[in-house]
Amino acid sequence: MDAADFVNLLVSALLLAGIYAAMSVGMTIIYGVMKIVNLAHAGFLMLGAYYVLELHERLNIDPLVGSVLAFPVFLLAGMLVHWTLVKRIPVSDQPTLASLLLMFGLWLVLQNIGYLIWGSSDRSILTSRTLSSMHLGPITIPTVRVIVFIPAVCSLGLLEFVLRKTWYGRAVRALMQNRYAGRLAGIPVEKMARLTFGVGIGFAGAAGGLLAQLYSFSPDFGHGFLLRSFVIIVLGGLESFWGAAAGALVLALVETFSILVLPAGYQPAIAFSLLVLALVLLPGGIAGIFAKKHRWA
Repeated sequence: MDAADFVNLLVSALLLAGIYAAMSVGMTIIYGVMKIVNLAHAGFLMLGAYYVLELHERLNIDPLVGSVLAFPVFLLAGMLVHWTLVKRIPVSDQPTLASLLLMFGLWLVLQNIGYLIWGSSDRSILTSRTLSSMHLGPITIPTVRVIVFIPAVCSLGLLEFVLRKTWYGRAVRALMQNRYAGRLAGIPVEKMARLTFGVGIGFAGAAGGLLAQLYSFSPDFGHGFLLRSFVIIVLGGLESFWGAAAGALVLALVETFSILVLPAGYQPAIAFSLLVLALVLLPGGIAGIFAKKHRWA
């Protein structure tokens, strides 16, 4: 492999990492505030893909615009799901069997709704960007990956701004550290949980729309990306947003460069292997490593 091939793979990994980070941050924020492992994340990724497809085919709306429009729609859908289902789960500092079963059941319901409405055939979103490429000397970059990368990274930057500079963000960070202390400080925990669940589902829907521009999809679309999201948040440290970005970068690098030694079909196995290694060797994730170094300094 020459230098040009190496740089091409590196750029592809970086672009993929931005999309993976936006895809997984919804799970991170829901787990951080509510301690719920959102297995239904895959179902909302799938619905986000079909939502953008319908806007593109029926209303001729650009898929990028459709992905942006997906966020408020899925935010409201997530708040509705919380109001009707999730709030009935007993509050706990650790994931419970009830929450896992509820989210798994919701995933199956969403998947079967997808089969009922759109059937089982694969669909794709094709635009003028799909097959075009950008050339920077020896580096060749698919245009659609760059175009999708930009809103993914911008959404992460906006989330970071909200978490650091707004009352909502400070409340979220407080609840992630200690739910009961947050309640004593006057934070409306139930309202914050509902809004946070909506934000997490909003990110899932928007990420599904972005991913649909890169991959073909069916009602089973979110299955593989759910596993990747688990790997990313475990690598990052479960409750760390910048850790999720670091985990996304690690996974993207490993998946991209693994094609040098393994066939492309082995990528899910690579993701699962990383998940096992992270659980065994890095139970606190990348964020945990830096936290320990900070305490020792």
